Amino acid sequence: MVKWMKSGWLLTIFALMLIIGACSPKETAKPAPVDEAPGDYPSGDLAPLEKRAKVVIAEDGAASGAGFYIAKEKGYFEDYNIEVSFADFANSDDMLPALAAGEVDIAGGVSTASFFNAIAQGIDVKIIADKGHNVPGKSYFTFVIGNHMVDEIKDYPDFAGKKIAVSSRNSIDGYIYQEMLKHAGLTEDDVEFVLMADFGSMLGAIDAGTIDAALNIEPLIAQGVDKGFHVRFKDATDYAPESQIAMVLGSPQFMSEEQDISLRFMSAYLKGVRDYNDAFIKGIGKDEVIDIMVKHTALKDPALWEKVHVTGLDPDGKMFIDDIKKQYDQYKANGAIRGDVDLNKAIDTSITEKAVETIGEYER
Repeated sequence: MVKWMKSGWLLTIFALMLIIGACSPKETAKPAPVDEAPGDYPSGDLAPLEKRAKVVIAEDGAASGAGFYIAKEKGYFEDYNIEVSFADFANSDDMLPALAAGEVDIAGGVSTASFFNAIAQGIDVKIIADKGHNVPGKSYFTFVIGNHMVDEIKDYPDFAGKKIAVSSRNSIDGYIYQEMLKHAGLTEDDVEFVLMADFGSMLGAIDAGTIDAALNIEPLIAQGVDKGFHVRFKDATDYAPESQIAMVLGSPQFMSEEQDISLRFMSAYLKGVRDYNDAFIKGIGKDEVIDIMVKHTALKDPALWEKVHVTGLDPDGKMFIDDIKKQYDQYKANGAIRGDVDLNKAIDTSITEKAVETIGEYER
């Protein structure tokens, strides 16, 4: 899911990651008007674009961008005559307007209150596909407990009276934290909430015993286990089985005015995601995929890729839409969202669905 540290590695996993650069206006690109059967093309499904298209992706090395990296390295974008580039922003304030204006075509984001507030204020972006969720029993974003707590915290109700570090409030972090408390039969008054924005700082704090538990993320979870700082505690899918952590976002122009490009882009992206699933779920081509991830992400140790619980990426791009709405409702109830968002308009999976029709459903 992910570039894992909010300060340092991550612009913030839970801030929207987008890219702006010196990008020139795109030329209208149309598929070549030829008569061969679709299977005769290098992509195996759609004709390559007649004119080369450039697509700017907002991605800064997050592991949840695996589909983009793999599709680039294995030539899936090139098969469609698409050239992709990656860039990032110094801060999140300019990200959504850049995406809405079409200066960025594709980006990654999470359903934070600030994200919904931007949409409520008129920023038009589209939520189009999955970019990160927890895999049952192997959550990459879940709770850990300190070694000093292993005899005290055996089950969720045992969090009562304990100091729990969470990186933010009205974001996926706070959402999962609150879902855990409800599952445990606890309220926030029953525990001590510790706001700790940097995931890396949680490692030292839990090792020192200044906090008892933390909602942390890979690869820091695996690294902390290796170094004896903490132990994994159960699994986030125990109480939030369908939490949508990150999403692919598209500019409105890319989705509506450039569908020849966006359909091919999404087809290539899903092929990359499918290779990722083949590697980490089926064990097919795993070494090659790990090499690609090492090249593009902050996790440079191939051996650690064998230990981490990797980001879940749906091979057909499907999202947990009901959970996105549930997160929005929670932020709204907390008073963190000003205005209203029509999620039926903000969520547009049409291009993703057409891409799946084109390349076929993934054999799970």
